[in-house]
Order: sequence, then structure tokens, then C-alpha cells
Amino acid sequence: MSWLTEPWPWYVAGPLIGLIVPVLLLIGNKTFGISSSLRHTCAACFPSGIKFFKYDWKKEVWNLFFVAGIVIGGFMATGAIPDSQNIAVHPDLATDLSKSGITDYSGLIPSQLFSWNSLFSLKGFIIIIIGGFLVGFGSRYAGGCTSGHAISGLSNLQWPSLVATCCFMLGGFIMANLVLPVILNL
Repeated sequence: MSWLTEPWPWYVAGPLIGLIVPVLLLIGNKTFGISSSLRHTCAACFPSGIKFFKYDWKKEVWNLFFVAGIVIGGFMATGAIPDSQNIAVHPDLATDLSKSGITDYSGLIPSQLFSWNSLFSLKGFIIIIIGGFLVGFGSRYAGGCTSGHAISGLSNLQWPSLVATCCFMLGGFIMANLVLPVILNL
């Protein structure tokens, strides 16, 4: 049981994630991605006159079950496999973050940034609401999310996925090194 409670090495987890792509293609000619599940959910729950939501979402119901499995698995893992250790943060990063008042690493995310209290602050509003909107907009604008492009698109040798993945990485570097420090010091 200890193999479930400890992080798996990259050389095990990476190939397992990578094997999802050929399995989905072989089983049902499906591509891996998460962001499309929001579109399927909206098409199923809020049918309207919007052209974007007028399609046979029932053909993609497998994707909804896949995402539900991720959510249920996450809850099962956090409930059944409690982790008493704090998240490991590099000492240099912890020093930089402590200058902005972020010191609690007892959960998966720092509570000083992601909590109901921080949501109603300027810093929390920018990170949670505006950041969430930008992630959603970017994933729609790019035609898919990071998992869809970086895992599925690259393995299928799709040029747009390579461009999107490079842009995701560049945006992440810019955000982490230039924009986030400014937001954290508001």
C-alpha cells in the first residue's frame, strides 16, 4: 500500500499518462483533453440558441465520465490517503514567497492565496477570478488546454499543438517570473 501513498517517479507516471493517447485512439478514435468537457457540460445542461453549443454532445459523454473519474479519484485519494507532510517547496522559492506573506504550505495550495478570505481581496480577485477567466479564454482561443495540446496533440505530431505548447510554456515563464511577483506585492 505504500506505493500508493508516495509520489511515483517521472519514468513511471510519464509513460502511463502518455499511454492514454494511443489507448483512446485505438479504442474509440478519441483525443485526450479536459477543457472540452466544460463545453459538453454546458451543451447538456443549458441548451440554448447559441451555435457553439448546438451539437450532439452525447457522442462525447465519455469525456464527462473521464473528468468525473478525475474528480472522484482526487477526493478518494485525499480522503483515503492522508498526507501529513507539508508540500515540499524549494528554500529559495519559500524565501521569495515569504516576502509576500505566503508561508503556509500545509495544503496543496497556499491558503494565503486561495481561500474565501483572499477571494475578497484585490490580490485574490486577480489571481482567482481574472486568472481563471484568462485560463478559460486562453484554452478556448488555443483550441484546447495544455493536456490536450501537450499530451495528445504533440504525440499526434500536430503543428498547432507544438505552437500552442510553446506559447503555454512562454506564458507560464512570463507569468511566474514577471507578472506574479507584481501581483503578490500588491
